[in-house]
Amino acid sequence: MSVLDPHRLTQWTSCGGCAAKWGGAALGSLVRSLPGTADPSLLVGLAPFDDAAVYRLGPDLALVSTTDFFPPLVDDPADFGAIAAANACSDVFAMGGRVVLALNISAFPEALPPDVVATILEAAAEVVAAAGGTVAGGHTIRSEEPIFGLAVQGLVHPDRVWAKGGARPGDRLVLSKPLGSGIVLAGGSDVAKSAAIVHMRTLNRAAAERLTGLPDEDGRPAAHGVTDVTGFGLIGHAWELAERSATSVRLDAGRLPLYEGALEAAEAGVRTGGDARNRAYLAERLSSSAAPPVEALALDPQTSGGLLASVAPRHAEALAADGWWEVGEVVDGPPGVTLA
Repeated sequence: MSVLDPHRLTQWTSCGGCAAKWGGAALGSLVRSLPGTADPSLLVGLAPFDDAAVYRLGPDLALVSTTDFFPPLVDDPADFGAIAAANACSDVFAMGGRVVLALNISAFPEALPPDVVATILEAAAEVVAAAGGTVAGGHTIRSEEPIFGLAVQGLVHPDRVWAKGGARPGDRLVLSKPLGSGIVLAGGSDVAKSAAIVHMRTLNRAAAERLTGLPDEDGRPAAHGVTDVTGFGLIGHAWELAERSATSVRLDAGRLPLYEGALEAAEAGVRTGGDARNRAYLAERLSSSAAPPVEALALDPQTSGGLLASVAPRHAEALAADGWWEVGEVVDGPPGVTLA
C-alpha cells in the first residue's frame, strides 16, 4: 500500500463508475432467473425491471426504492462522493419521484485515511440534501478496493410513475446531459475531465421537475417513457425504451451532445472496459452507419448521465429551448435502435 497515494482514489481500483457494472446480457439473464411476485402493491419490480422498484403505500402514495454503488472513477474524494450520490438519486428522478431518504453503502480499505472517507460521505450527504432528502445511516465493511454508493428511497403518486415503456411512434427523444463521460475520464485532457465532472456532480432533479411541469395529456404525464443514461450507454438505454414500448428508436448521430474533448478522445481510440460488454449486449439490436468514434460515444457507459425521455414533438421543442437536446425519434417497427 505504500506505493499508493491515498488521496488519489483511482489508484486503488481497476475499473470505476458505471463501467464497472455487469454487462446487459449477463444482468438480463440473472434477473430473468429471479422469482417474481404476485403482490398487487408492487407497481414496478423485476417483470420487467426498471430504474427503480415502486411499491404502492396507499391510493395516492407509492415508495420508490433503488440502490447504486461502484468503485471510484475520479481521484478527488469529494467528487467521488458527490457523483455517487447524484447517480444513485437519479433512479428516483427517472421514475418521476422525489428523494426523501438515503443510506450509505460503503466498502473501504482500512489503509484509506479516515479524512478521505469522511470527505466522501460528507460530499454525498450534501448532494442528497440538494436532492431533497436526508442521509440517515448506512453500512460499512472492509474491502481492498473502495466502493461507495447509496440506497435511496423516494415518493411518487401511483398514477404519475414514469417507466421505460410507453414511448409512442411519433415521439421525440430528448436528453438532459451530454455524452462521453467514460471516454473523457479515461483519456481526455484535465480541462475536459473537470468539465465532465461538473455535469456528473449535477443532480437530475431540475431535469425531472421540468418534465413533471409539462402539461398533462388526457390526465396522464406528458413524459411517455423515461430512463437515465448510465452503464449501458445511450444506445443501451434507448434499446430498453424501444423493447419495453414495442417500438423502434432512431438516434441522430449528428445531434448527439458530447462532452468537451469526448470526440477527440474517441477518435484517438480511447475506450472503457464497458465498451466491449455493451457492444456484445447490443449486437443484434443495433443498426449503425455512424462513424466509429460517434458510435463508441453512443455506447460509452455513463456515470450520473442525463435523463432520456420520450415526449410529443411540441414538448421536445419546449425542452430544447430549456437546454435539453433532441437526439432521436420513436417510430413504428420491431424493437431495435438505429444510429445514423
